Amino acid sequence: MKGFISKYFSNHSETSEEHRDASLKTRYYKAKRDEIFSAVEEMFPSPSEKVAVSKERGELTIKYKGKRKAFVVATIIMVRPFQTAVDFSVTTDSGGPIDFGFSRSLIVDCYDKLDRQFPQYDPNQ
Repeated sequence: MKGFISKYFSNHSETSEEHRDASLKTRYYKAKRDEIFSAVEEMFPSPSEKVAVSKERGELTIKYKGKRKAFVVATIIMVRPFQTAVDFSVTTDSGGPIDFGFSRSLIVDCYDKLDRQFPQYDPNQ
């Protein structure tokens, strides 16, 4: 029940290593950090705005302007050569305390796009 409530009745979602929702666990890709960074940048074309870009820190901050407005922080970290971790944090600007799962679905869509472009790997193997 708590998972259902936090999934749909919140205006914020983020990924993590040990997230209880499998679709919101950190993803690892077999690719260079710069390749992933560029791919994430391209996911948010105009009218979305890049607020801050820090390739050194591996962070990309975006004001998303699509179906709804949201603030997106993407963190891209090279774990080892050709092994890159990607995390997202999304907060919707819906004017209310809930977004009915929009922030979660935006993260899932981003991961789906990356999954089609880059092979995944399991860091525990």
